[in-house]
Amino acid sequence: MNLKDKTVFITGSSRGIGAAIALAFAKEGSKVILNARKEIPQELLEKLADIGSDYQIVLGDVSEVNDVKKMQEEIFAENSQLDVLINNAGITNDKLLIGMKQADFRQVIETNLMGVFNITQPLFKKMLRKRTGVIINMASVVGLHGNIGQANYAASKAAIIGFTKSIAREGALRHIRCNAIAPGMIVSDMTAVLDQKVKDQVLTEIPLGRFGETSEIAETAIFLAQNEYITGQVITVDGGMTI
Repeated sequence: MNLKDKTVFITGSSRGIGAAIALAFAKEGSKVILNARKEIPQELLEKLADIGSDYQIVLGDVSEVNDVKKMQEEIFAENSQLDVLINNAGITNDKLLIGMKQADFRQVIETNLMGVFNITQPLFKKMLRKRTGVIINMASVVGLHGNIGQANYAASKAAIIGFTKSIAREGALRHIRCNAIAPGMIVSDMTAVLDQKVKDQVLTEIPLGRFGETSEIAETAIFLAQNEYITGQVITVDGGMTI
């Protein structure tokens, strides 16, 4: 797919991986639709302006059905179709299982998994009618091998992998592709709060010896959007962490 003049919707795109993905598609000449629950930082908007990118902002919580309906209406009030959907919005609420309350588990599932369903289902229907579209879901290496204190997060991301493969099968006959990216340890707000001892320990488990950059995840999203013969795959970007 040539990304010039294509319309790309990235959930959770106010910062981190989502913002990096938005900038990467903007550089390819795409119109990017930004999403956050409350606001998009002015710094990101200035970067998009410097690129000369066309963009739209739709605010709302992907876990809230009414918000999703309003976001969809806003998207198609300005655009005739959506070419690429990137489900990036996600949260963590880490606790050991013995101390995890149902609310802790449900909160992560509602955003990370139900949020993906809420957004994808109505937009997938529109892609089916147009017989074209690309969906990229943000999974995690934690969804592949689990992690202490992240049973809720791991469950949500493992489920996204199964969701991705199923949607890839359902969409293939109408030329709609669906893949997932499973980042490892990426320099972001989530990893910034980790204790240095924890970071040092994690580094010993990464063959390439460093955390990844958000730009490296963005590059993978561009690749998956452009390559028209890849679907139903999980691309792990983790410096060799899961070897």
